[in-house]
Amino acid sequence: MNPKIIFEDNHLLVVNKPPGMLSQGDSTGDLSLIDHFKNLIKKRDKKTGNVFLGLPHRLDRPTSGIIVLAKSSKALRRLNKIFSKNEIIKIYWVIVEGKPANDKKRLIHYLKRNRKINKSFVVNKDVKECKKSELVYRVLKKFRNYSLLEVKLLTGRHHQIRAQLKHVNLIIKGDVKYGSKRTNKNGCINLHAKSISFKHPVSKVKLNLDAPFFEDLMWNKL
Repeated sequence: MNPKIIFEDNHLLVVNKPPGMLSQGDSTGDLSLIDHFKNLIKKRDKKTGNVFLGLPHRLDRPTSGIIVLAKSSKALRRLNKIFSKNEIIKIYWVIVEGKPANDKKRLIHYLKRNRKINKSFVVNKDVKECKKSELVYRVLKKFRNYSLLEVKLLTGRHHQIRAQLKHVNLIIKGDVKYGSKRTNKNGCINLHAKSISFKHPVSKVKLNLDAPFFEDLMWNKL
């Protein structure tokens, strides 16, 4: 599966990341989203020098969906402010095991990241270096053994959706790291960054962008 361009102008490149692809390079040396599009733009636009692409936010490797990239340093600075001030609406769709007791609920927890094992845990608010984390979910559809949720992030923390849902016994399909008993065939999880809304950092025009699903057995049943 290759990443797809959703929106592009002189300042922004908004793309749909497939599950399993790194947002940016790491020690594995695997091709990342950033490097893929740097190579694509360099070839497509016949650029002789280096291609600038800034990454104001990320998605976990097993997660798919919308990522916003900056094509200039000015756009990156402004996007960083937009994200840091939470002036952006991020909607995720997620398939969880079982059926939630509530069709709609706001979750407020305190998360602490363990960098050694790259995992976040819900802790007491008095724990040092924990961060308040909020999201709202609502049930969109119920299957026999799974449920489809829409999640609106109100804060942006490491593995926030995965950790908070795990804490209320809503395990994401395929997410072995956070409690699922088995992986998906492709090794990824059913968590998809479905849409994003924000003001363009330069033109100030409101952007409402949506990312279609990649090929997957459960997503195809929706």
